[in-house]
Amino acid sequence: MKEMDTQKLLRLIADNAQLPNEQIAVMLGVPVQEIADEIARLEREGIIKGYKALIDWDKTDRNLVSARIEIKVTPKANMGFEEIAYTISQFREVETCYLMSGGYDLALTISGKTFKDIALFVAHRLAPLDAVQSTSTHFVLRKYKERGVLIVDDIKDEREVTSL
Repeated sequence: MKEMDTQKLLRLIADNAQLPNEQIAVMLGVPVQEIADEIARLEREGIIKGYKALIDWDKTDRNLVSARIEIKVTPKANMGFEEIAYTISQFREVETCYLMSGGYDLALTISGKTFKDIALFVAHRLAPLDAVQSTSTHFVLRKYKERGVLIVDDIKDEREVTSL
């Protein structure tokens, strides 16, 4: 497969991981077996890391609180940010961990059952780590778009209107 075709294949899978290989083959104009072989290679090489559904948890009975945590850290000599980022990424609450440019070093997305769960995670698991200098927690109040997909079906003005 040509590099350009691989990029197109990856974009198709990223947009909809449920596309059958037969449909992808038609879209890219290549044999189905070539698509299957290329996907297997991409998985083997760790380019495709997994497949996940995008779920609007607000439409379920699952209570979930999400937060974005900004962390300033002291990188270790010879390891830079890798060791602390790896350590933090191992916590089950951590959904994403990114090295950032700008005013802080790492950005996390975490989830918990309550605001208190997240606060305790920060206080008892993150803050005590030697490399962590400071944290700033921002709670997600509502999601409108995630991974390129609109989460809200309809925007309604729910503010109360009072007449004077």
